[in-house]
Amino acid sequence: MDEPAFESGSVAPSGLSSELLGFPADARVLIVNNDDFGMSHAVNAAVIASIADGIAASCSLMVPCPGAPEALGLLRRWPEIPFGIHLTLVCDTAHYRWGPVAARERVPSLLDESGELFTPPRIPELLARARIEEVETEFRAQIDAATGAGPAPTHLDWHCLADGGRDDIFDLTVALAGEYGLAVRVWLEPGRRKLRPYGLPVTDHPFLDSFSLDIEGKQARYAELLRELPAGLSEWAVHPGLGTAESRAVDPDGWRVRRSDYAFLTSPEARELVRQEGIAVIDYRALQQTWSRIGTPR
Repeated sequence: MDEPAFESGSVAPSGLSSELLGFPADARVLIVNNDDFGMSHAVNAAVIASIADGIAASCSLMVPCPGAPEALGLLRRWPEIPFGIHLTLVCDTAHYRWGPVAARERVPSLLDESGELFTPPRIPELLARARIEEVETEFRAQIDAATGAGPAPTHLDWHCLADGGRDDIFDLTVALAGEYGLAVRVWLEPGRRKLRPYGLPVTDHPFLDSFSLDIEGKQARYAELLRELPAGLSEWAVHPGLGTAESRAVDPDGWRVRRSDYAFLTSPEARELVRQEGIAVIDYRALQQTWSRIGTPR
């Protein structure tokens, strides 16, 4: 497919992305998005609870994962839950593996010597060898699998690859979003700088990935971040999990992060802080409407 051409000469909008979404200039707007939906049953249950009973507003589905069929069933049961596609070229651990959605012979540059997706320590190797046409094949397979089996998604984002990890992967994803009528999570400044002149809402502030926070004292740090949230559009990528035996077996390095996220997101303190601070917690539907109306760059 043709990648979007980011040409100069467009009129740059003034103000914050939150204003593009209809909020006043002083509004503090926050997307709390549960990443990794579909990874396992323990993650799926925590994601649903963090939206139904907590302060999270949306989630992102990892289509290649073993828990994805259950996650899609949950989305069909609760179609009001907004979700995006967590485009996945990386498998988190060496012992709990998942492969591509596309046939392996169609995406060999995305696979390691065992025919599986690369693990996080080998991301530089993946990015050095991945052929963009095979990335497109796999991304389309993941989007089509999700859209054909459940409610319509709202946005695209990436698993373990901030803004796709490469400029051409970023541009490809923006083009796919335009084709499918979706928004894109744009976190890093180069991508935000590309899209702001077109009036497309992107985060106004540096993003927060919950894996970057220390587990010790995390609840207090989350509370502090809510109190200090600046005006404009912010986003947190959180990773709730139940902390069960399954969680520990599936994700021995990350289950504590997931359990601590879940504990805060569903806590009375979190809900009360959002209320006290007057923070507008939104999902990607508002962004999707604006992206669809404006269209992606060509």
